[in-house]
Amino acid sequence: MSPARESAALVALLRLERRPWREYAEAVEHAGSALTVLEADLADDRGQATLLPEPSAPHLARAEAEIDAWSQEGFQLLTVLDDGYPENLRTVHDRPPILFVAGRLAPQDARSVAVVGARRATGAGLRTAAHIADALARSGVVVVSGLAAGIDAAAHEAALAAGGRTVAVIGTGLRHSYPPENAALQARIAAEGAVVSQFWPDVPPSRTTFPLRNAVMSGLARGTVVVEASFRSGARLQSRLALAHGRPVFLWRALLDEPWARDVAERPGVHVIDDPAQVTETVERLNAMDELVE
Repeated sequence: MSPARESAALVALLRLERRPWREYAEAVEHAGSALTVLEADLADDRGQATLLPEPSAPHLARAEAEIDAWSQEGFQLLTVLDDGYPENLRTVHDRPPILFVAGRLAPQDARSVAVVGARRATGAGLRTAAHIADALARSGVVVVSGLAAGIDAAAHEAALAAGGRTVAVIGTGLRHSYPPENAALQARIAAEGAVVSQFWPDVPPSRTTFPLRNAVMSGLARGTVVVEASFRSGARLQSRLALAHGRPVFLWRALLDEPWARDVAERPGVHVIDDPAQVTETVERLNAMDELVE
């Protein structure tokens, strides 16, 4: 089966909305084919999957038309069956079955670090985020963040200013910019790096989309740096997700003023840092270990 046909089958599966998306990622990887799973989900009332192509044909036609329209908008569709699906993300349990990309992901994105923090950041926090992102970018590390106001935007802008590469993982579909004032920054990142979303292009921001975005950001990066964050922040959530993914978490020392951060700092895999070099050193060790395994 052609990759294009498999992509259409996976889109058709997700449009059926019969199972959680995470289950479809596992199902199609296990089967090695989205079309196989689609045919099973379109089984007759007796629960017997049919081998005939007719039941899936209209679903595939609609999905192919959607994919073509997205391509015309400049949105690339990647599925868990595609070679171009990010390898870091492929290894986490809550990987999304599809990604939409404006711009282009690159092999070097495997050597990436997420820099996240508060939307209502202090001046010191914004300077720290810029300092960390600048140092990472100059070391050849791709800076990943969530394109939110505050720390995220400062990290993206500093990476671009340093001539580095940055990837934005957003909590909406690609047709939206949130917050609206970051629309120009989103367009620039798409032109020079990549903007990634796990949501249909027309999905607006909501309370549920941003935590899901944090999980993808964590999975995409080799580690997460938290600069400033309150107990209820998405950045705190991402630190927990990163540890669940087996990824290191770096807490800027000033963050230890927060009780939650002091608790997290005691856990294995968490590093309290004063210098961005401590992040790049850890990333280099991880890359070296991967090369030995390969």
